[in-house]
Amino acid sequence: MAKIVKIEGEFITIGQFLKKEGLVQTGGQSKYYLMHNDIKINDNKPGGRNTKIFKNDVVWINGIPYFVKSI
Repeated sequence: MAKIVKIEGEFITIGQFLKKEGLVQTGGQSKYYLMHNDIKINDNKPGGRNTKIFKNDVVWINGIPYFVKSI
C-alpha cells in the first residue's frame, strides 16, 4: 500500500526519513537497515544514510512506495 510522507524544507536524508516513518530509532540502526533491506530512491540505491530525498521523490522500501511531498 502506497504512503504519502510530508516533509518540511528542501530535503530530508534517508536516515531521517527512516526515523520519521518509525522504521528505525537511531542513525546506527538506519545504516544497518539500509544494508539489509531493499531500498530505492527514484530507482537508485541510496549511497548511505545521508543520501538526500527531495519533494516529489518516490522511495521504495521492500516493495512499498512512499511518495514524498512538501508541507
